[in-house]
Amino acid sequence: MEPQHDASTSYRVHVLEASARARRGVIQCEIGKGKNLSFSSEALESYCFSPREPIIFDALLLAAAVEFCDRGLRRPTASWSRDILLRLPVHDASRWKSAAVIGTLTEALNFLTGDRWTFDFHERKYNELLPGQRPLNLSVNTNAVMPFSDGLDSWSVGTLFERNRGAEFLRVRVLSSRVGRAPSDRLLPFASIPYDVRTRTNNQPGNAGRHRGFKFALVSGLAAYLAGVDKVIMPESGQGALGPALVPVGSVYPDFRSHPQFTAKMERFLTALFGCRINYDFPRLWNTKGETGRDAVAHAADPDVWKKTRSCWQHNGRVSIDGKRRQCGVCAACMLRRLSVHAAGLQESPNTYVWENLGSRTFEAGAPANFSKPPKPYQEYAVAGALHMDNLATFGTLQLQQASLKRHVFQIAQCLGESPVIVEGKLRTLLTKHAEEWGNFVKSPGDESFVKPWARAAA
Repeated sequence: MEPQHDASTSYRVHVLEASARARRGVIQCEIGKGKNLSFSSEALESYCFSPREPIIFDALLLAAAVEFCDRGLRRPTASWSRDILLRLPVHDASRWKSAAVIGTLTEALNFLTGDRWTFDFHERKYNELLPGQRPLNLSVNTNAVMPFSDGLDSWSVGTLFERNRGAEFLRVRVLSSRVGRAPSDRLLPFASIPYDVRTRTNNQPGNAGRHRGFKFALVSGLAAYLAGVDKVIMPESGQGALGPALVPVGSVYPDFRSHPQFTAKMERFLTALFGCRINYDFPRLWNTKGETGRDAVAHAADPDVWKKTRSCWQHNGRVSIDGKRRQCGVCAACMLRRLSVHAAGLQESPNTYVWENLGSRTFEAGAPANFSKPPKPYQEYAVAGALHMDNLATFGTLQLQQASLKRHVFQIAQCLGESPVIVEGKLRTLLTKHAEEWGNFVKSPGDESFVKPWARAAA
């Protein structure tokens, strides 16, 4: 699915080495400590497990530059798409300029972000001083990597992969900026994202988070390449991987961040860049998050570890009470988490969330009195989150939605290499299970719950 918007906003962004000057009329994105794109030498060490390959740094620089553009460049008022020309210094320009690399990269990013990207790679003036090679001590059972966050899906799928398959995988930390170390003080591989991005403004005018899909897929693909394995495990369950594309919010471009259509395009890009095939695997694509969580808890050595996971995307300062970090409990990610915990038959403390009580009659009353933030923004998140869960529960049940469902089925089947008939059966089963779980969840707080009026499917 390509962007279908006519109006656009055009930007030219030049990524600059130290002491380089930008041309007039372009947006500068400087590399260096305290600049727009800064790299941690210690964190970079966790990616240096093979003979020095400058292309690894170039790929990480590309991910950082894409984040700079996606977060910092304003979208048009009346439409979605931006035209973005990104000029980037690399160590081997001929490799990056090949038709296969530029073609597959452009296809993946256009599809993910809904924008129109153009790339201008040029030779660096100065070689980057990369850390020296370090040995990567892999277990003989290691056959995959996984983009790993602090979320419930990551913990659940990681637990199931190791317990059910008797195999091990490398965790690629995609949210942490802290350099991880083992108890022996040995640097852990892929323990943190090795760069930090600062945009021109603090309000991040264009940030819809689409760059995260590119960052997570690219960084985990790099890790697989460096570790010599050919599989990246995508931990998202069906609602998280497919839901945002099936029922996009409002008139925004569909969200494909964790969708197999996008990862199929990333596979082609990585093949063009590295000359080897890396596969993105979705072992729980046809399961709900509740089913995945329940199965993981049943196999876990410590069945309470899942309670330490975090799903909320809100900044710490916005969801803290008395100095203690919580999760908001009402955004789309929290709503799916709470629905899934309920569906799995699990329990967690109400003070896990700011909105402790979903059974209150009013939205304001659901949070404790000592939460001082204005409730209006959170209520908007809550309505959007509930409507997304509700729309997903009813998707495909109306006659006018059948053409859309068939289109999604065909696209998913094509990228998975499966029969559309089989994929349609799996998708309808997933949607039916989600509708059942959502209905039971909405009824659980009682008839006076402020959530109930937003849930038509559970009426």
